[in-house]
Amino acid sequence: MKPIELDGRTGEGGGQLVRLAVGLAALTAQPVTITNVRGNRQGGRGGGLKSQHVTSIAWLAAVTDAQTTGLAVGSRTLTFMPRRTPLQPAQDGGKRQYSISADSDAASALLVLQAIFPYILFAGTDGDEPLELDISGGTNVAWSLSYEYFDQVLMPTLEERFGVRVERELRQRGWSLGPKSRGGLWLRVHPTPRGQKLQYVQPPAYTYPDSFGVTRVDASIIVPRWAHETVQDDLARDINTLFPDTDVHFKVVEDSGDDARWSVLLVARSKAGIRWAKDVLWSMPKKAKSRHVLVSQLSRTLCKRLYEEVELGGTVDEHLQDQVVLLQALAEGASSFPRHDDGYGADQQPVSGVTEDIASLSINAGMRKEKTHEPFGHGSTHTQTARWVVSELLPRAEFYNKGDVVRGVGFSL
Repeated sequence: MKPIELDGRTGEGGGQLVRLAVGLAALTAQPVTITNVRGNRQGGRGGGLKSQHVTSIAWLAAVTDAQTTGLAVGSRTLTFMPRRTPLQPAQDGGKRQYSISADSDAASALLVLQAIFPYILFAGTDGDEPLELDISGGTNVAWSLSYEYFDQVLMPTLEERFGVRVERELRQRGWSLGPKSRGGLWLRVHPTPRGQKLQYVQPPAYTYPDSFGVTRVDASIIVPRWAHETVQDDLARDINTLFPDTDVHFKVVEDSGDDARWSVLLVARSKAGIRWAKDVLWSMPKKAKSRHVLVSQLSRTLCKRLYEEVELGGTVDEHLQDQVVLLQALAEGASSFPRHDDGYGADQQPVSGVTEDIASLSINAGMRKEKTHEPFGHGSTHTQTARWVVSELLPRAEFYNKGDVVRGVGFSL
């Protein structure tokens, strides 16, 4: 087959495009060529493949017997040509266990997982045996989701809405900030059984404003020990100012061990089960005149960002929306995770034609089918780019109403 050709400068133009394209190529046994890899990262972050891309693609190449060209750190053109699709069963009654380790300590273990996830999600066997992964790399890394976000927001959503089962454990925390460190996580993935399809589980109908009222905020703070009490006091104050009468639960309180390492995640929960999250990865300036003033500013800024996300009235936050596009396209039937960043209607209700109709979602004549030749739809540039990449690899997936509604292909092996 002639490779599907993608320009790595399209849309968001970063590593997400590479991870999605190669992960889907491995799953569907389609060759893909990406030129201008990470072409929109020419500034301080640089272009070309990074260590975490090479690590994940090399693993996918090994298990699919793929031919590759350009698989090296810094490469700006990559071709990936898989020759085998299903992951093989364990031999002689053993377990399917894999260890994946990035060359760079700062490479995100979560982004490595993101790249291989579509492939392992459909690695079911006749005996429904799980597979175990030990992934070594960063767990709190710039430009990547943290382990806490993965554990508290992404995975619960995939479990509730698609029936995805992944047992998980943080074995060691690894940072891209401060002293050199390497982390690791362990996962036991229960793939979609052979011959079956992902099924979207519809939530209850959401009504405005009742379904969107925040009843609880979970906070995870991994900061220097001296700041624990200050951060907790500031967050409790600022959360209760913006979300009165809301319970604040400190889910994780951990010593980061260094002033250069600050990771704080806030997850707002509504009584209808909607999650919205905002986080920050930060280093305390070495010559800070007043550390407590900076901590107070950090708290106010983060809480304000969470409040603004909730006020959009979507059913996912900015980062979760682009993470679920792939699952929507692979699943059977219609699904919707609306999040709008273009304001409110005259009645001050969230701008969404489907928010209150998710429980009885169906494709009808009133929905406009979107063209997919370029990034499109509502949401961030990451979300728009994800829709485009998925459409190139899964052209039978259909998107309606600016991407708010997706009809998946019902993929199975």
